[in-house]
Amino acid sequence: MRKKSLYTYLGIALTVAMVSCTDLKEKVIDEVLGSNNSNPENAIAAAYGQLGSATFVDHNNVWGLQEYPTNEALLPTRGSDWGDGGIYRAIHEFTWGPDNSLVANGWNNLNSGITKSLTAVTSAYQANGNANQKLFLAEARGLLAFYTFHTLDLYGQAPYRNPYVNNAPLEVKSADTAIDGLIREVEAIIPDLANLKEQNTHNGRFTKQAAYALLADMYMNRAVFKNRYGSSFNFTEAALDGNGTDMDKVIYYTTQLIDNTQFYLETNYFRNFDIDNNGRPELIFVVSQDINTSRSSSNSIAYMPMERNQKPSANNRGTNATCTTPSFYATWDGNHDDPRFSRKYQYSDGTWFKNDGTDVSVPATSIVANSSLPWFHFNRGFLAGQQYGPILASGGLKMTSDNRIAVEKLYCEKNTSLPVDFTPELNFDNPAQSVFTQAQINRGVRIFKFEFDPEKDNGSSNVDMPLYRLGGMYCMRAEAYFRSGQTTLALADINKLRTTRTREEYYNSTPGTAIASLTADILYNEIAFEMYWEQWRRKEAIRFGKFEDADPGSAKPASQPFRRVYPIPQSAMDASDAFTQNQGY
Repeated sequence: MRKKSLYTYLGIALTVAMVSCTDLKEKVIDEVLGSNNSNPENAIAAAYGQLGSATFVDHNNVWGLQEYPTNEALLPTRGSDWGDGGIYRAIHEFTWGPDNSLVANGWNNLNSGITKSLTAVTSAYQANGNANQKLFLAEARGLLAFYTFHTLDLYGQAPYRNPYVNNAPLEVKSADTAIDGLIREVEAIIPDLANLKEQNTHNGRFTKQAAYALLADMYMNRAVFKNRYGSSFNFTEAALDGNGTDMDKVIYYTTQLIDNTQFYLETNYFRNFDIDNNGRPELIFVVSQDINTSRSSSNSIAYMPMERNQKPSANNRGTNATCTTPSFYATWDGNHDDPRFSRKYQYSDGTWFKNDGTDVSVPATSIVANSSLPWFHFNRGFLAGQQYGPILASGGLKMTSDNRIAVEKLYCEKNTSLPVDFTPELNFDNPAQSVFTQAQINRGVRIFKFEFDPEKDNGSSNVDMPLYRLGGMYCMRAEAYFRSGQTTLALADINKLRTTRTREEYYNSTPGTAIASLTADILYNEIAFEMYWEQWRRKEAIRFGKFEDADPGSAKPASQPFRRVYPIPQSAMDASDAFTQNQGY
């Protein structure tokens, strides 16, 4: 059963409240708070809705800004596809400027989240007599802090209006000074927030537990915010309340979640990213998505890596775009038996899809929801080498004589003589440009971490997108322990992640293996083994001093510290003189 109580509890009028806000240069700068906000249920539903209106679920928004500049992901031009004026390549090649549309998309969507959250704060503040006033106000303030934190992280600046004052003037917050206020704000609302699963809440709502996770994230990155362009960061600065250091606070808040018995690590790592992952015990705060509602949802993060001829059903296909880099794939050398690296799929009759050329067919007993179509399940994790799967015949998946789904060697849709052979090496003709010819479009290992919806095109999804989950809390606590000189405790948290996950029954549910020691470089890789493809890598790379490094073989050059933040989009600069363009742009 899907847990969409947010939209019944807060009102069906979400579809009315969610007015399009694509032109943020007017919406953020000129919107007057206080209008259209008399219904707190509608207002807060709109603020929640913005999480999933591309913002955190589409590769062309925050996800791309966090992943494409790192060695986890890139979107190269592939023959006639994905040129698009170089907007995607620019993020990985570190040539982006204020006119890049991904930069603008992220800014506009996050700013829309800020605007809707400010409206929700005003509405809840004025809702005297509403039985849920304190709860709604606390959640709205939490969402405002969440959107603002991510805006400050990516752009170094964020717009703000005092939501308690009519016609308040526009202010611009700066990351180095605003981070402390954000932390104090979230700490202040904790008493008024609900615990998860109390007061009709679920993990799509901003609960006490979501606040703990956000506070850990903010304390983890506070030193970076305060010295964005510096050569080092003071991670052991005194915490705001004087009780310990920033890292002590990370340890404290993550421990609140790790010790909470309603959360526990999945043995099957990929259950966190399944189509039916709603309510899974590792998910703390998510973007709730439902393919059957009118609310915008997306599964482009799963759709982007798949070749166009990889079809989970006759209704859907991939798009042959995003891949990982040779250097990131190489960090897994010696770790291919890690349960987080890959997982095979077993059908109900016991058939395993091994994807090794020995498969002839799989049963057609798995059925796409809302239809009678058979559902083919691809394996998960890293897909390298020749790929196998179903092909279309007579408008549907090709079947065998005994009505099973036929499995065949796959060839690229746009180069039918080219096998779908995902090569770890990219081998661009020009090493400085991530461009493939039509004869090279199969290159790059693909990451199938999120399960791809088979029933509709990429425009909607049932996957709840994790914003914070328990695995990330172990990673942050391990890093905080390590930066505090408590290496033994850090190693214990990393090994907890390694040994709790198990491989599938095909391998007799073999658990992952522990490591014996921990260095900064090992920790950097271990965090990525847990959190890859989850909008985590850019912040991690900056904290570990890796962000400016060249990545040979992927067209990523050495870069300068000013690239740690994106520019304010030119449209925003043209619309108002309130913003100052960031250094280097």
